[in-house]
Amino acid sequence: MILSHLDLKIMTTTKKTTTKPRKPRTFSVQKPVSLDLPRNPFIFEILDLVSKQRTKAKKIEVLKRYEELPLKVILIWNFDESVVSILPPGEVPYTGYDDQNVYKGGVSAKITEEVRSMHAKGNFSLGVSDGQGHTTIRRESKHFYRFIKGGDDGLNNLRRESMFINILEGLHPLEAEIVILCKDKKLGEVYKITKEVVAQAYPDIRWGGRSWVVYGHQLKRTS
Repeated sequence: MILSHLDLKIMTTTKKTTTKPRKPRTFSVQKPVSLDLPRNPFIFEILDLVSKQRTKAKKIEVLKRYEELPLKVILIWNFDESVVSILPPGEVPYTGYDDQNVYKGGVSAKITEEVRSMHAKGNFSLGVSDGQGHTTIRRESKHFYRFIKGGDDGLNNLRRESMFINILEGLHPLEAEIVILCKDKKLGEVYKITKEVVAQAYPDIRWGGRSWVVYGHQLKRTS
């Protein structure tokens, strides 16, 4: 079969392709984390809110908004190297009460259990006064000097450790965790907070070169 010049022209003509206009790319805008907490929040709520902030400026803003002495006591205990705990390092025996069930074991295991229970119940209401009768770091921080070198060195070690465990057992598990973390200076392993951020938020804190003790919510220098 002989193809004419016209046939060849028709066969070699390329089809025009139509390109659909590309839709503009849309980005989901992440809503900023609210800085509002319930009245008289737990210390762990404040630290959790600090951890959720992406910038140093926002972390500082949260710390300034919820500034109080018990929070500073915790942060000094953790970040000031001249504040030395005189309690054994590591895990602490813990017996907590939860809905009439007694739990015996390490505090870390108890915290994991408690958090799972919160997720299962969908209940994270943890502000104001604790309805389960727990005490708080806010109330107990006046006793922390007993666990620091230079605070109450004459106290028997067994008595000191017993007092420490008794305080932990009265705290909400997440507050108990904070106290244990500060005892071992490991707060930054769980919460995204640094000494630099704390120092900028609270320039009145004087760091290093001394031991700090706590007497009735008053920070005093021992040197």
